[in-house]
Amino acid sequence: MTTKQTIGYEEIIAYAQRILDGGEITPKEAEELIHVSDEDTMILLAMADKIRQKFSGNEVDLCAIVNARSGKCPENCKFCAQSAHHETGVTVYPFMSEEDIVEHARKAKEAGAIRFSIVTSGRNTNNPKEFEQILSALRRIHEETGLEICCSLGLLTYEQAVQLKAIGVTRYHSNIETAPSNFPNICSTHNFADKMSTIENAKKAGIRVCSGGILGLNETLEQRVEMAYELKRLGIDSVPLNILNPIKGTPFEHNKPLPPLEILRTFAMFRFVLPHAQIRTAGGREVNLRDLQALALSGGLNGIMVGGYLTTDGRSPLQDLQMIEDLHLERTAPQPIQTQA
Repeated sequence: MTTKQTIGYEEIIAYAQRILDGGEITPKEAEELIHVSDEDTMILLAMADKIRQKFSGNEVDLCAIVNARSGKCPENCKFCAQSAHHETGVTVYPFMSEEDIVEHARKAKEAGAIRFSIVTSGRNTNNPKEFEQILSALRRIHEETGLEICCSLGLLTYEQAVQLKAIGVTRYHSNIETAPSNFPNICSTHNFADKMSTIENAKKAGIRVCSGGILGLNETLEQRVEMAYELKRLGIDSVPLNILNPIKGTPFEHNKPLPPLEILRTFAMFRFVLPHAQIRTAGGREVNLRDLQALALSGGLNGIMVGGYLTTDGRSPLQDLQMIEDLHLERTAPQPIQTQA
């Protein structure tokens, strides 16, 4: 049932003060926040940013990715250009050469990233030879660039997670994509339990998990709140929030763009629910937020993905660096990586 109640700026400030004092808000209160009026949205963003300032400081985390294997994915995620179930015209290629991957990492560092992730299409990476290529590329990236190393390789076994941890992988990315109640509407070739297994395997191996989702998958505002609380339940402290950029040939190609202020209200709600998390805006921000992109970083978020995404281009990293400077924010520095002998 959709919540229709709209609260005013007094309640927004009161909820923020409760969090600043070490408290929490309830799911019902989070629903009230995501439903605030356009007129009170800037108050909501300001309060979300106060929460960010207190618990995360003024540093912005910059990360970058490489799509190391593209297309022919057997999964049927309705939003994805790389699914073999959809005719999207996406560029298809096998696993990149190690040299090409490392070169992408060098360029990411030049663009200001402190963290670099190898991403592969497909259900998993169970080919032993390919997995060893990934391990080798990750080692070189850290040794030659000093970047923190991460990866997103689909469904992950515990044994694979242990190997990734041993070479110094700091985070494993596995989006829950949407609210648990909406997941069956976007994918049927794997389920939410498969996602949970991957997340638990990474955490059990001692790897931090980066998990978020995509806004605009026909979810309700209440389901966005549900997603935020699911991430809270899982203890996720790194949350990428993408915005659907509809791809021709996918079942979601005709989804209507989300209004920018609605997106920003959603970002702010996530900060209220996850006050200590690193929450970043990622794919789709340029297309959907347009001239309001800076409001994401002054409205509660503290991370961005720079450069391109999996199958779509981003804007120039120089523009992002200038945006961070103009907001009087600082960039985070890479953390020392500990490898196991």
